[in-house]
Amino acid sequence: MMPNLRHPTLNTHGAQEKLTVDDRACTRRSSLSLPEYLSLEHWKTIGEQIFAINDSSAWWLGDWLVFGQQTYPNRYRDAIEQTSLDYQTLRNYAWIARKFPPSRRRDGLSLQHHAEVAALPAEEQDRWLEQADSLNWSRNELRRRLRVARGGRAGAVPTEDVQVTASAEQCDRWEKAAQHMASDLNDWMIRKVDEAAATALGPDVDDTDRSPLPDPSVASE
Repeated sequence: MMPNLRHPTLNTHGAQEKLTVDDRACTRRSSLSLPEYLSLEHWKTIGEQIFAINDSSAWWLGDWLVFGQQTYPNRYRDAIEQTSLDYQTLRNYAWIARKFPPSRRRDGLSLQHHAEVAALPAEEQDRWLEQADSLNWSRNELRRRLRVARGGRAGAVPTEDVQVTASAEQCDRWEKAAQHMASDLNDWMIRKVDEAAATALGPDVDDTDRSPLPDPSVASE
């Protein structure tokens, strides 16, 4: 029987869970070495621990970035160089980490589950996460049910994910501008792009015919 990878068994110390890998496994940057004689139960436990660490790494990066944002300048430029991840990925992790402080995170759900509901009001976020956790929904199942719910809501606005490629310097400048306006970067960018579109289209466009801006969301596959 394969291990339950969604709710892994973890080594714990006191009230706080401490993620570690069994001493029987030798972990290196690019390999995992196991002893020749390893019981099925120990093999299963090691798999659960590895999955838990992998599943937690996005939260760790998000919290690490939020700390850097609050403490050090040029945080995202440094982060990109150190993690080899692109800016959009890192910004998404940090955005979700800010949206959900540790006390509101569901250990039984991934960061991607939380990302699906991040644009909703806090009460709705908690309601959907509670259902996903108690009913053991996958991220895709949560996404499907959210789409069904949005489709049945009067006045719901369809949304699309847009990928933007920019230099680290541009991203830093946009982030600082959004902070200066006390706004989330995603909200700020949507507002500025919409303002630029209105200017480009000119006064002939009837503003009353334009749909309201959708809530920002994070693309996560």
